[in-house]
Amino acid sequence: MSARDTTEHEAQTPARRERGDYSAREMMAIAAGRLIADGDVLFAGTGVAMLAAAVAKRVHAPQAVVFFETGGIDPALTELPMAVADPRVMDQTSVNSGLIESFSIVGHRKLHTVAFLGAAQIDRYGNLNSTCIGDYHAPKVRFSGSGGACDAGSLASAFIVFMQHGRRKFVEQLDYLTTPGWLQGGDSRARAGFARGGPLAVVSDLGVMKFAEPGKEMYLHEHYPGVTVEQIVDSTSFELDVSRAGEASPPSARELEILRRDVDPQRLILE
Repeated sequence: MSARDTTEHEAQTPARRERGDYSAREMMAIAAGRLIADGDVLFAGTGVAMLAAAVAKRVHAPQAVVFFETGGIDPALTELPMAVADPRVMDQTSVNSGLIESFSIVGHRKLHTVAFLGAAQIDRYGNLNSTCIGDYHAPKVRFSGSGGACDAGSLASAFIVFMQHGRRKFVEQLDYLTTPGWLQGGDSRARAGFARGGPLAVVSDLGVMKFAEPGKEMYLHEHYPGVTVEQIVDSTSFELDVSRAGEASPPSARELEILRRDVDPQRLILE
């Protein structure tokens, strides 16, 4: 799945579970934004990924740089683009370039690049499927495929995955491997020739998952307020370590104000 399709599946089934005075979609964007540090270079896509990048830039990591696969590098984001092909990704940029340049940035060894990706399926090691459900040659469902997701997942310093949480999405075995995560866990990614990278976290509509050392298996890092650990376990097809799980801090008044007033005042993605 390409960066522009980051939240395709999320957009088809919007996260509308209201918790207090904020939605699951707002919680996802803010939780992902909190994972970003100053100096990170963010390869952003559409939907919640766009919100997360803008929140990170405005709240948590003002020195982060956002760019898009269509070549808009460090835009002002004064208006939220609807997609990576939206001309607003070029608004007040530092550089207007193209596809080749943007993927060169993703793999640049002197930059800490973080890609935002989405998928139809994810396994315990953060491997992604955005190609098909069922047999590749006779699939039940055919998706858009890799686009730039395999490149970004292979070349970036790290990637963050956005997912709706459900047993058909968090699976024991992928129907197809589109984007490599930690492969079989441990050092298997490095042994396969990937010089860096791998999934940093999975941000779902229920919580945030990370990957434990040294085996690189997914574990529950945080569950959102109002969501129980049992809900997340029941929504995951593989065994998920929950022993270190804590409750995420709810969105602060400042985070919500910036998200609603500055990032998406027209509620183009928040709705």
